[in-house]
Amino acid sequence: MASSLLSLASASPSASLSSHGISKGKLNLGNTSLCFNKEKTNPFIKTKSFGRISMVITSNVSRFEGITMAPPDPILGVSEAFKADNHELKLNLGVGAYRTEELQPYVLNVVKKADKLLLERGENREYLPIEGLAAFNKVTAELLFGADNPVIKQQRVATVQGLSGTGSLRLAAALIERYFPGAKVLISSPTWGNHKNIFNDARVPWSEYRYYDPKTVGLDFEGMIADIKAAPEGSFILLHGCAHNPTGIDPTPEQWGIIADVIQEKNHIPFFDIAYQGFASGSLDTDAASVRMFVARGMEVIAAQSYSKNLGLYAERIGAINVVCSSPDAASRVKSQLKRIARPMYSNPPVHGARIVANVVGDPALFKEWNVEMEMMAGRIKNVRQKLFDSLSSKDKSGKDWSFVLKQIGMFSFTGLNKAQCDNMTNKWHVYMTKDGRISLAGLSLAKCEYLADAIIDSYHNVG
Repeated sequence: MASSLLSLASASPSASLSSHGISKGKLNLGNTSLCFNKEKTNPFIKTKSFGRISMVITSNVSRFEGITMAPPDPILGVSEAFKADNHELKLNLGVGAYRTEELQPYVLNVVKKADKLLLERGENREYLPIEGLAAFNKVTAELLFGADNPVIKQQRVATVQGLSGTGSLRLAAALIERYFPGAKVLISSPTWGNHKNIFNDARVPWSEYRYYDPKTVGLDFEGMIADIKAAPEGSFILLHGCAHNPTGIDPTPEQWGIIADVIQEKNHIPFFDIAYQGFASGSLDTDAASVRMFVARGMEVIAAQSYSKNLGLYAERIGAINVVCSSPDAASRVKSQLKRIARPMYSNPPVHGARIVANVVGDPALFKEWNVEMEMMAGRIKNVRQKLFDSLSSKDKSGKDWSFVLKQIGMFSFTGLNKAQCDNMTNKWHVYMTKDGRISLAGLSLAKCEYLADAIIDSYHNVG
C-alpha cells in the first residue's frame, strides 16, 4: 500500500509552527505526517497550495507502471479454459501433445528404459559445454541428414544443442540478425504461432508467403512459388520439413523439387523447422526427405530440430540447430558464433534429455524399439483421422467434401472453420481449439470422433 507524506511550508514556517507548539517542524495526525521541509523538492512530489500552507503529497509509484498486461498465449490459453470447464464431454484439441486412446499423456517405453540406464550408470550433473552434449549432437545430425551423408563425413555441418525447437530457432534468428543484417525471413501463411514472435524479438524482418488455400483447404502452391520468386534475393525461406503446423498440408515430392529450384535460382537460403521427424509418417527417413533433397543439391541449409513430439520429451526442452555449410572451415566458424550467441543467452543446455536421445539413437536395440513406438503413435493419429473423416462423411448430408481431413498429415488438421465457428465449437460443444480452426488429432480418441463430427458439422453449417 502506498504511503503518503504531507509537508507544511508557510510563509513564516518557524513562527507558525512554533506558535502551535510543534517541534522539529513535524506534526503527526494519525497515520499522516505533516512536515516542514527545507530540503529540495523531490521530482516525484506533487504540491498543492491551501492559502499560506503548501501540502506536498508523495506516493510510492512503481517504476514498472508503464508495463501493460500481455495478452494470453493463444495456444496455452486454450488449456487454461479447458481446465475450468466441468462439462463431461469436453475436448482439448488445442495443444499439440500426444495422448493415448484414453486421452492421457504418454511416456514412451524406450524413454523409460533410457532413463533407467542413466540411473544405473550414475551419470553426473556437471555443466555441458556451450554447444551441448557431443554424443547428442553427433546422433541428431546423423538422424536428420543420414549417417552416410557426405556433409556429415566432410564435417560441413555446424550442430549446436538448443532449448528444443523454439530455442534452436531463436539461436538461428540471432545469427541471421547479426551476420545477415537487413535480410528478410519469409514465413508461410499461416504458420506456427511462435515463429513470428521469435523473429520479432530477434529483430529480424519477415513477411509471409501464400501457403493455405481456403477454397480447397489445401496448398496454394502457385501462390507459394510466386511469393518466393518475388522475395529479395538472398532471403531466408522458412519451411516446415514435414507435417506443416497448423495446416497438416505438405508439398508433394515433386512440388518440393520445384520449391528447391526456385530457392536456388533466387539464391535464397532454405531454413527448415523439423518438429515431427518420424512422428508424421512413422518413418524417420520419409519425414527427413525434404531436407535431404535440398542438401543433396549442394545447398547451404539451416535446420532446427525438436524431440518434444517424436520422443515425448516435451518438458526436457531438447533440440538442435544445424547449419550445413559449403566447407568445413565455414561450419567451424558458424558453430563458434552460435556458441557465442548461446553463452549470454542461457550459457549451456540441459543434459538429461540429451543423454536420453543419445542413448536411444545410439543403441541399436533401443533405436529399433523407438521406431516401433513412433509407428504406433503415428498409426493411432492416422486411425483417428480416418474415423473423423468417416463420421463427417456419414453424418453430413449436404454433399460437402471432407477429404481434406485424409490428405493432411501429422498431429494437426486444419478444419477451415472461422473464428465465429470456432467460438461455437467451444461455447456450445465444449471443444477447445485455436481460433484459426486448427485441431490437434493427438488429443482426440476414436470414441470421441462422432461427437467431434457433430460439433464441426453444426458449426460449419449453422454459424456464419
